[in-house]
Amino acid sequence: MNADVVVYTTDYCPYCTRAKSLLDKRGIAYDEVDISADPAKRAWLVETTGKRTVPQVFIKGEPVGGSDELHALDRSGELAKKLGR
Repeated sequence: MNADVVVYTTDYCPYCTRAKSLLDKRGIAYDEVDISADPAKRAWLVETTGKRTVPQVFIKGEPVGGSDELHALDRSGELAKKLGR
């Protein structure tokens, strides 16, 4: 993975689509990891974030939450700050 932003997703997830749309709109490159068929990766994600929901967004290795949290970071200007923009 090369991007500063990693989005963990599953198939048919409207919140995942919403999060990716925001990143696309802002021109922010991201790596997407689909955990739909990967129980080990999903278990790691739950262990790491304490959450079972997707998407889970990481910025520079730091878990920042899901779609709602990503949008809140964008509204507050913190998203750009975290990415050094």
